Amino acid sequence: MDNNEIFELMSKMTVSEAWHLPVAAAYCNAINLRGVINEIVRCNMKVPPGDIVQALVLDTLSGRSPLYHLQEFMEDIDTGLLVGRDYPPEAFSDTNIDRAMDAIFKAGPSRIITELGYSAAKAFSINCSTGSYDTTSTNVWGDYRRDEEDAPKIVHGHSKDGHPELKQFMTDLLCVERGVPMLGGTLDGNASDKKNNNVMLSKVSSFLARHGIKEEAFTYIADSALVTPDNLAKLSKIRFVTRLPGTYKACGKLIAKAVSENSWEELGRLAELPSPASRPASSYRAREETVEIDNVEYRAIVIHSDSHGKRVLKRMEKEKSKSRDGLEKKLSKAQPEYYCEADARVAAARLEALSDGMHDVRASVREKSVPSKGRPPKNGERKMVPRFVVETELTENSAGIQRMTEEAGCFVLLTNIPLEDGEKRHPAAEIFKSYKGQYGVESNFGFLKDPLIVNDLFLKKPSRIDVLGMVLIISLLVWRLMERNMRNYIANTGRQLPGWNKGKTARPTAYMMKTKFHGIKVARIGAERRLLGKMRVEVSAYLEALGLDGEVFTTPGVKCKAILRQ
Repeated sequence: MDNNEIFELMSKMTVSEAWHLPVAAAYCNAINLRGVINEIVRCNMKVPPGDIVQALVLDTLSGRSPLYHLQEFMEDIDTGLLVGRDYPPEAFSDTNIDRAMDAIFKAGPSRIITELGYSAAKAFSINCSTGSYDTTSTNVWGDYRRDEEDAPKIVHGHSKDGHPELKQFMTDLLCVERGVPMLGGTLDGNASDKKNNNVMLSKVSSFLARHGIKEEAFTYIADSALVTPDNLAKLSKIRFVTRLPGTYKACGKLIAKAVSENSWEELGRLAELPSPASRPASSYRAREETVEIDNVEYRAIVIHSDSHGKRVLKRMEKEKSKSRDGLEKKLSKAQPEYYCEADARVAAARLEALSDGMHDVRASVREKSVPSKGRPPKNGERKMVPRFVVETELTENSAGIQRMTEEAGCFVLLTNIPLEDGEKRHPAAEIFKSYKGQYGVESNFGFLKDPLIVNDLFLKKPSRIDVLGMVLIISLLVWRLMERNMRNYIANTGRQLPGWNKGKTARPTAYMMKTKFHGIKVARIGAERRLLGKMRVEVSAYLEALGLDGEVFTTPGVKCKAILRQ
């Protein structure tokens, strides 16, 4: 081939940035993202809504704000490789995105999330027998329409971020396997977590039927907002683990009894990975009890955490100082002397009753003689009369402070899972571990609440915020599936992956993976694609752990292989 032919080929060649986006596209293909959405959302657009959503998901996972200059983003990527069909950038104009979002809203964003969750569960053999539920609030600025039927209301509500002055919307998620979202959606900004749980429990029955799981074989995990009469009534068959609210008197009584009797079961350290010496893992103890709520008996497991106890030490010091200052102020205002001994002793008893558990007030009555009032007699000394002085001593109640510190390090888990269930036991450690899995849902909210994703958007229609919420949850689903494959690979092979600072890691994250694919470019001439340059060793290692190979950069429609833990 002479130089002219080479230059002619080069003139036909396009080079696009690939990064980790072909990997993300392979996971979208594995859950049939475009097919599911195009089946549910029927419209006559030239660019099917499923293709637009896949582009939005890839845009989100690129680290940019979704919907923000998407057309410019599409100019730099190979749409045939990533979306399955060659599109000009203008196909992803704001007008087309708006039309697609409106059509998706009419079809139901939460329905799409449910269908994609089901598709993911089938493709990756996900265990859906335990679901963790939680909600979060997202703050936004500006005025929003309130006349859209079935759209979430963007209003003031209980802000979980400490910004009650801002309007917000809520997002709820039901996740399985510690973080893989299966159900979820966007809720009104003033939605109640107690009612949100009730709505989700109504959805769980159809979710279980779809996945072929019996109600009694499913465990629902949620925070203390779950504990209401209506919610507990819906959990008559479904197993659950939650935290007993401190507003129930039984909670304080259970904790006080456990601390006073001091007969704990040592659970030890339950961390999944070794902890650094600078931050040792928490150590736990448990005590089993029973509690009756609305005439139904449940297991109550009092959990004591030593690290939780450390966290409250500073608060206890503040409470102790506040207790002393308050008592000293009250004692300074007390009447010091009485004419009648009986009155003095009554006053002393009242002062001792001020003892608050952190400090003891000890009061005693001392008699003294004082000269009588009036002029002294001309002959002899002035008559002496008795007075009764109330003397007080303020002392720290070391035992009480220790007890309160111990109690502050405790909380109560409530469950209807029996200790003995046929041939299988469900001890306190197992129940607690299942509850600790709730952190997987909570960690997802950091992804969904990235300010660059939400706060820089100027979506004035709540219906489109609902659709954006769906895009973010789908993006989160793809992100977590990547992590699941990588960690299953490590569990099966024992091979760690390249981590930070040229080290190795047994807990790779999707973000960590993303950084390893930086700078990857793909050249294309017609339908032929080639990876520019030699594939780095760390890229090959991650591809294997992700269930992929180099074909993902050159062949449209590639699907990742699910890696199951052996």
